[in-house]
Amino acid sequence: MPRNEQVEDEVRAYLAIFHADTQPGELRALREVAARWMDRLAEHRPHLAGAVWRGTATRRSAILLDLYCDDPKSAEIDLINRGIEYDVGGGNDGEGAGLSVLTIGDRSAELGEVVTLHLLLHDLDDLRGALKPDAQGRSWRGDRAALQRCMAQGRA
Repeated sequence: MPRNEQVEDEVRAYLAIFHADTQPGELRALREVAARWMDRLAEHRPHLAGAVWRGTATRRSAILLDLYCDDPKSAEIDLINRGIEYDVGGGNDGEGAGLSVLTIGDRSAELGEVVTLHLLLHDLDDLRGALKPDAQGRSWRGDRAALQRCMAQGRA
């Protein structure tokens, strides 16, 4: 089993022991914020990734949305046109290529605090390899329909 998956399994065990009473509700609240933003950014083909997608997030976790755009600048222009403030940063796509990352904050009424969202801007062509599963058959990210199924089933 790859190291990332081993660490994730240990995080799941820790959460089950020490945060079983709070983490499922916090995860649900973060996924609701993610779903709202996925709907807002639908034209940019958003896919939820990271701990919120994989089910190990807590209230302090940031939401990672991979946006697969015809033109990555279009997502930034969309935010400007909507009057949404954001910070610009950079990241790494795991294969050495730089990514533009737009960071925004949105208040979660359920959590009673602002949640951080990182929008990672990808070219549309990058979507082809983005949905490969891990060694246990779990996907690393999911689109809005996959998130909705996950939430409906109450899966972590």
